Amino acid sequence: MNDAVVTELKLPNRLGFEKVAMNTAASVAQLMGFSSDRVDDLKTAVAEACINAIEHGNQLNEQLAIMVTLSMGEESLEVRIHDHGQGVNGEFQAPDIDRKMLGEESPRGMGMFLIQSLVDEVEYGTEQNGSYARLVIHLKGNRD
Repeated sequence: MNDAVVTELKLPNRLGFEKVAMNTAASVAQLMGFSSDRVDDLKTAVAEACINAIEHGNQLNEQLAIMVTLSMGEESLEVRIHDHGQGVNGEFQAPDIDRKMLGEESPRGMGMFLIQSLVDEVEYGTEQNGSYARLVIHLKGNRD
């Protein structure tokens, strides 16, 4: 994102701090003019991505931190969550909601599916010192 306004958060690797990232992302999205529905979508996606980073990436190790970078462009908001993990193994599989409802699958494991359903772009990758989730929502087509 060229000429983006960037905000960075370094958060403790503790459950509950995903709310700081979620509320910061919501504030930035509101400043950009996103509808309340899209802000709610973003809040849920950011919280889920941060929880994944805390639990799976950093494996609840409180000696580590997660970094959240928000890049505000003219037409979109990018949120990048960095942890110290190895990244996502294999390809993402959509959950079988019926099997979960019947108790045949764990009720957990919905985060990545939820994130992908709520934002316009999702990318998972690895980089020096860890892995990241990159979430993007676009102003164009913003619902009212």
